[in-house]
Amino acid sequence: MLKKIGIIGAGFVGQAWAKLFLQNGYQVMLCNSRDRKILFSVASSLGCEIGSQEETIDFSDIILVAIPFINYQQLPADILGNKIVLDAMNYYPERDGHIELLDTYQTTTSELVAQHLCKSKIVKVFNAILARDILKDAKPNDKTNRRALPIAGNDDLAKQAVYELIDRIGFDYFDVGKLSESWRFECAKPAYCVPLNLDQLKHALSKADRQLELPHNSWKS
Repeated sequence: MLKKIGIIGAGFVGQAWAKLFLQNGYQVMLCNSRDRKILFSVASSLGCEIGSQEETIDFSDIILVAIPFINYQQLPADILGNKIVLDAMNYYPERDGHIELLDTYQTTTSELVAQHLCKSKIVKVFNAILARDILKDAKPNDKTNRRALPIAGNDDLAKQAVYELIDRIGFDYFDVGKLSESWRFECAKPAYCVPLNLDQLKHALSKADRQLELPHNSWKS
């Protein structure tokens, strides 16, 4: 079982996942893009380790990336080679600027990440839940009517490892298939950031239309 999780991105999302992983017996190292000294108080309150980006990658069996999507090309492809990388990033044009390949539905966010991290095993997961709900909705000790999370990836062995992680920290999951299908739970789709059990998630994913979006921020209500 994978025991050491590195998190690149120390915002609300990264911190929430770090806390949940720690609560369920994983070792966690957290890093950001700035001086690690900024994270001392965060690490102290969470009980995790902190390091540079390189140290965090070297420490980890698996890497969660929770940074603004516009910065994905800054991820070090060389030292992330052969790592399982959990892509929790979302594309917000108002923040990231417009990316024509995404705006014209020619690819998905996770496929762009996979092109950049061409030697890594990319799994799209953990992007379709709000930071405030991560700890609240996890049910590690109760498997009845759990919230379900969508997942996509091209490497079956990597996805199997992530299935086990998701289950251990308290969620059900549904595999939508390859990274090319991950648009089904990208921003403004019916399954995006809405608390759904497994049957509800399957239904929401089936309703997704590539060219139709829900009103932005409707999922925050």
